[in-house]
Amino acid sequence: MYSKEEASKLRQQFWIAFGKYMKPIPSAEGLTINWVNYKTGVKHILFRMDASQKEAVIAIHITHPDKEIRNQHFEQFKALKPLLTEALGEEWEWEPNAVNEYGVQLSTISKSISQMNVFDQNNWPGLISFLKPRIVALDRFWTDAKPIFES
Repeated sequence: MYSKEEASKLRQQFWIAFGKYMKPIPSAEGLTINWVNYKTGVKHILFRMDASQKEAVIAIHITHPDKEIRNQHFEQFKALKPLLTEALGEEWEWEPNAVNEYGVQLSTISKSISQMNVFDQNNWPGLISFLKPRIVALDRFWTDAKPIFES
């Protein structure tokens, strides 16, 4: 078992390693990008990656505090589902009414992998292999979809 400080340090080391691994990969538009802290450029639409001692998750979070606007964004993503699924090459889980660990309501579209432990460095290649193609695919999708959400 790790102390909070040790766990935080290992988690930080993983994300630094992931960032270094991803650094040479340009965005879909050929630009340098911070993959770990991906910026969608649209307020309340976030691409999040997380790794814990049990799983890794990559998700689209729709966090608008107004439920009607949040539902509207979720419906826009549903309309784009064929494009998203094509970019990702797989189906993801769709949750229109989720709650995060802080009790905040949001909508999520996510994919997870279990039995991966960020605290075990032997799992890091598997975690990177899970996250990398999905964040790159989300970026490709977002290049086409972003204008729809900007209006």
